[in-house]
Amino acid sequence: MNTTRPAAVVVLAAGQGTRMKTSIPKVLQPMCGRSLLEHAIAAARGLDPSHLVVVVRHERDKVAAHALAFDPDVVVADQDDVKGTGRAVWCALRELPADLEGPVLVMAGDTPLLSADVLAGLLAEHEGSAVTVLTASVPDAAGYGRILRDEAGEIRGIVEHGDATAEQRDIGEINTSTYVFDAAFLRGAIADLDAANAQGELYLTDVVAAAYRAGAGVAGLLVEDSVLVEGCNDLVQLAALRAEMNRRLLEGWMRRGAAVVDPGTTSIDVTVTLAPDCRVLPGTGLYGTTAVASRAVVGPGEFTDTSVGEGVVAGHVVARGATIQAGAELAPYTVLTGPSERVAGSAAGVEPADGRTSTVPAGRTGPAGKHSEDQA
Repeated sequence: MNTTRPAAVVVLAAGQGTRMKTSIPKVLQPMCGRSLLEHAIAAARGLDPSHLVVVVRHERDKVAAHALAFDPDVVVADQDDVKGTGRAVWCALRELPADLEGPVLVMAGDTPLLSADVLAGLLAEHEGSAVTVLTASVPDAAGYGRILRDEAGEIRGIVEHGDATAEQRDIGEINTSTYVFDAAFLRGAIADLDAANAQGELYLTDVVAAAYRAGAGVAGLLVEDSVLVEGCNDLVQLAALRAEMNRRLLEGWMRRGAAVVDPGTTSIDVTVTLAPDCRVLPGTGLYGTTAVASRAVVGPGEFTDTSVGEGVVAGHVVARGATIQAGAELAPYTVLTGPSERVAGSAAGVEPADGRTSTVPAGRTGPAGKHSEDQA
């Protein structure tokens, strides 16, 4: 069996996220071109699971429609009125084949930096265990479940913050709400969960203690970069993680040869592509499916769903849904707003997204489609 391919992935997206204090469900909050839930689904799909289940409850129809629009092959599972992550996974199992065998990965829908690579490492660590837990060490563990280890250093359980003693709250190793379970063990253990805890909920973490007591094997993988497993509980955390994702995306493109002059004032979506030897000037937003070709210089400005050809110069430009052909130089304050607008271009051309090209003499293009010599 391929240990890095799960039989199923379960994404938990049923929570309300009251601390966000917005009308938008927490898992639908946007971050760098995708929602939190879309980031989770994309990471899960990177493992090529046989089944992918998204558990929903709060704003059920909205969250389910959002998940299916992003990935039509996900299976939506409805959590009932019984609270807790254990119940959420129980509801997910009902949507999976009764004879499912192999590893089942469970992850939260609000950890946007958690990548398929980290999840694959967790799956590889799981071989031969009933449960494998992804853990992290953090300087401030308040609010997180703590990892409990026995004298031999083996994981024996997880205690939630509200149920922890003062001594247990001093533990710095936390549960990241990311696990791999043996499907058969999970089915049996989850049926025995009870709500005898501070929250009155069915805790999925109790399955870990059950595996330890049964001698079925509990493994753990400590992720070195704890930021990767941070969740979003309010808009402050959301902004911090968005900034971190933005920084990492830009760093990745710079290491592949794209010049980003000031990453601190440049915004980028995960779906944007930058070619080696392109140059992004300060104060630039790159969104949607924008692609910037080699030797193009863009910014400041906003480029959304726009193809920027080789050698283009586009500063102080807003372009949405456009194709800027190779060699074009756009005058400052040019606005390209998609297929409904005809915008003047150079001989190389500025082509709106519908493929139409305006006809103007060669040279620089200016605001409102005027030829640059007309601007003098």
